[in-house]
Amino acid sequence: MSLPGEVLAARVKYPLTPQERELLLQIVPERLPRHIAIIMDGNGRWARQAGFRDRIRGHEAGIDSVRTAVRACGELHLRALTLYAFSVENWQRPKKEVDALMRLLIRFLNEEIPELNENNVRLVASGRTQDLSDECRRALDNTMAVTAGNTGLVLNLALSYGGRTEIIEAVRQIATEALAGTLDPVSLTEEAFSARLYHPELGDPDLLVRTSGEFRVSNFLLWQIAYTEIYVTPTLWPDFRRAHLYEAILDYEKRERRFGKVLEKPS
Repeated sequence: MSLPGEVLAARVKYPLTPQERELLLQIVPERLPRHIAIIMDGNGRWARQAGFRDRIRGHEAGIDSVRTAVRACGELHLRALTLYAFSVENWQRPKKEVDALMRLLIRFLNEEIPELNENNVRLVASGRTQDLSDECRRALDNTMAVTAGNTGLVLNLALSYGGRTEIIEAVRQIATEALAGTLDPVSLTEEAFSARLYHPELGDPDLLVRTSGEFRVSNFLLWQIAYTEIYVTPTLWPDFRRAHLYEAILDYEKRERRFGKVLEKPS
């Protein structure tokens, strides 16, 4: 008798630990989330616990977790993975830390191009990317351009992102269209509003994962997560590996998604 995840295991190109393989074989392909969003939290705590004085060491270690998550989601043939990389509130951190994060972002964008292309991953970004430095924007634009033809997983980096900011920008666009006479406010629907958000083509996340054990959404995808299933793990982001992702997916697959409705059970 075959296990549900054997078809998924056949897609894996990177080595699995015995624990990861055991978890993967339990995943039911038909119940997979299409879009996963992750709040990558705990980098600073990881650095302190590891004995580093500089928080950026935790962010550096977190790049391996990003790479692991992208690989795993691509192998599962998910539609999209959205990563909360830098919030609008993060600009208020010490300049030294912000500058280090921007250098790390540039390095990631430049160095990951070969692997993104090898794995057919397309990069997009959500947020006020105009707030990034010229060097950051050039690296971001270049990576998005050279991966634009890829047809597999879409990796959506939330950069200078805030859920409230995204909603306000959509409202401004709607108000502008209404004043210009190209939109009747009375006819505005949820679908029309969603279409004015950053990347509506990705669809709302089915699963939101937050690392480090914090129970808050931190101004992330506020409109889109109205009916998203939320999974919180105590694991700090730099320690996040395939097994943690598979555990989140397995938990998701056990849930009954009702979207506010009552599902009739067969008599």
